[in-house]
Amino acid sequence: MPQIIDNKSLRIPALIIMLILFAITMWQVSSWVRSNELSKLHQLLEADLGRYAVNLRNELDKFRSLPELMASNGSLEQVLGDPTDRVKVHYLNMYLEEVARITGASDIYLMSPEGDTLAASNWKQTNSFIGRNFHYRPYFQQALQGRSGRYFALGTTSKKRGYYFSHPVGIAQVDGVIVVKIDLNDIEEQWSDPLVDLMVTDDDGVIFISTRKEWKFKTLAPLSEEVLRRIIKSRRYAEQPLSSLPVINQIKYSDDGELITVVETDESDPKTLKGLAGVEYMRMGIDMPEAELNIIAMAKLTTVNRQVWNAVVLAAIGFLIIVLLVSFLLLRRKIVLERLRYKLHATEALEASEARVRAIIDNTQAGLITLDNQGRIESFNPTAVSLFEYSFEQLRGHYFSQLIDTPDRAICWRMITHPELPMPGHHEPVIEVQGKRQNGSLFPIELTIGQMEDQGERKFVATIHDITERKEYEEHLRQARDELESRVDKRTNDLQTANTRLRKEIQEHENTQNELIQTAKMAVLGQLSAGINHELNQPLTAIRAYADNARSFLQMQKLEPVEDNLKEISGLTERMSKIIAPLKVFSRKTSGIVEPISLKSVREGAMSILYGRLDSESVKVLWPEELDDLYVMGDMVRLEQVAVNLLSNAMQAMELQEDKRVEISCQSDESNVQLRFRDAGPGINPGDLDKVFEPFYTTKEMGQGLGLGLSISHRIVDSLGGRLSANNHPDGGAVFILELKRATHADTAMLG
Repeated sequence: MPQIIDNKSLRIPALIIMLILFAITMWQVSSWVRSNELSKLHQLLEADLGRYAVNLRNELDKFRSLPELMASNGSLEQVLGDPTDRVKVHYLNMYLEEVARITGASDIYLMSPEGDTLAASNWKQTNSFIGRNFHYRPYFQQALQGRSGRYFALGTTSKKRGYYFSHPVGIAQVDGVIVVKIDLNDIEEQWSDPLVDLMVTDDDGVIFISTRKEWKFKTLAPLSEEVLRRIIKSRRYAEQPLSSLPVINQIKYSDDGELITVVETDESDPKTLKGLAGVEYMRMGIDMPEAELNIIAMAKLTTVNRQVWNAVVLAAIGFLIIVLLVSFLLLRRKIVLERLRYKLHATEALEASEARVRAIIDNTQAGLITLDNQGRIESFNPTAVSLFEYSFEQLRGHYFSQLIDTPDRAICWRMITHPELPMPGHHEPVIEVQGKRQNGSLFPIELTIGQMEDQGERKFVATIHDITERKEYEEHLRQARDELESRVDKRTNDLQTANTRLRKEIQEHENTQNELIQTAKMAVLGQLSAGINHELNQPLTAIRAYADNARSFLQMQKLEPVEDNLKEISGLTERMSKIIAPLKVFSRKTSGIVEPISLKSVREGAMSILYGRLDSESVKVLWPEELDDLYVMGDMVRLEQVAVNLLSNAMQAMELQEDKRVEISCQSDESNVQLRFRDAGPGINPGDLDKVFEPFYTTKEMGQGLGLGLSISHRIVDSLGGRLSANNHPDGGAVFILELKRATHADTAMLG
């Protein structure tokens, strides 16, 4: 049998050729249908234009001779001869009104040679033409030249569109002009074809009759400046803006027709119309030179495009049917060839498959044993032979349970006799049992007994995996897990002991820190005591002197000097009380509670503690005024301690300065308050800026300090959620920046 040729390499070229044929077919169909439909539409428009032209010509011809007929009426000459005769004018107005009613004309009126309207059919109306001058109208100028006139325009008084017929009045000369105006709305309303839009334009291409309202007073093309000036001068279209139709595409179709695309928008600028989609039309026109009009019909190409689309769809369906038919025939031929090839290779494939299956069974790492429907052994692979150490001849026809330990045989029999029932305690058809070798030794196996069909008879296949190594691994894993749990328990106990010890050390650290703060305070207190001792000596000496003087004056019975001495003694004791008061304030312990604190109170507390030293050393402390209304979150005693430490350091830094001054500035926002303590001292060595807050670090001489003040202050501010930093001012002196959290209105309200 000949070998079948593979045609896969020809599929892509065939697909490309089919797509090209499809595109060419669709293009040819669409072109032919479009050409045919356009030809039909052209014939339809040609017939419609002829019919509409006849209708318009007949409508205009009804009034064409009326001005000439009325010009022969003697009453017109009488009014022209004496326009001031109201009786004659009244009778003429009534006559013109009656003629307009009978003929259906919109307006009939008589004009003088100067263009003034002397009588009119609308004499009763509020917008009557009487008294108005229309000398600028071309129809008046034509009649004034002795010939009949025709003209279309928008009424300057009525603002209505009208067609005007005029004729001169007079025999030897032109004594006046009679004008008949007809309303074109009736003509417009008679055109109601939904597929064809009609337009009537003047000689300048201005549309004054149209079935589309938005096209009225548009132009077929942009007008030149000269034409626009002429139209404006004649007031033909009053104040209507004469913009052109928004045409974005124009193709000549025949001698009297063209294909155009009009955008449905009010814009007319070609630059604005670029990129916009429009509606396609076929446009045809016919001239009426006797009426100075042009009739234009525009039909949408919707029906043409619909027919083209329908034809393309039908052609595509037909093409698809042909392709499917050809594909079906080719597929059928391919199926026949495939069947022949299948029959040719079926036997070889079956033999190869059996050999492959046998090789897989013989070389698999699992033991495979086939059983009949009674559970007797029919065959098994070499792996099963090596597992159980039996030969095939020894086990053929024996029950499979011979290879299973006695306690596990029941569940194996259940899987054979009732394979549809689930195994108790097993979610899968895989069970772990003890296998039994020929020598009687046991080993763990993983057993699966599945069903199979062999020539319509139900049989079973047992899959056996030796899991001795896995069980040993699981035992090792269990021992490791137990050992790990023991280590975790021991480590947990150690961590709990360490945690308890750490908490105890933290508590001791906090107690040590508080004692250190109190010790530092007491050290400062000692310094204060030395100064206070010096301050108390003077008032004590004065008190002793005043007391001795008072005793002497009392012995001399001079009571008035005694009273003065007692007053002085009272004042000196009050002064001594103020000197001793800082000791009481400074030695009290903190409450440890963070609450809203007034910076004014902090200022007063610090100044009361240091006022003696400040006065004795002539140090000026300049506090900002806005502290009275500022509250921060903190502890009064600890904040006073920080302020006293900062001011004390500043005083010690300015010992050698003549002008001793500490300037304190304040900056605040919604969340923070920042106090900047600047002294007039020499500043801090740049190399020491990172060390000033370390415990026991000091640049003072021996006996002047322990170096704990700034360290304690830094810890106090940090515990209150603030920040304390140090720097040098560009103009000289050290600057310590104390930043604290600002108390909210709710916090201060609770305090109040």
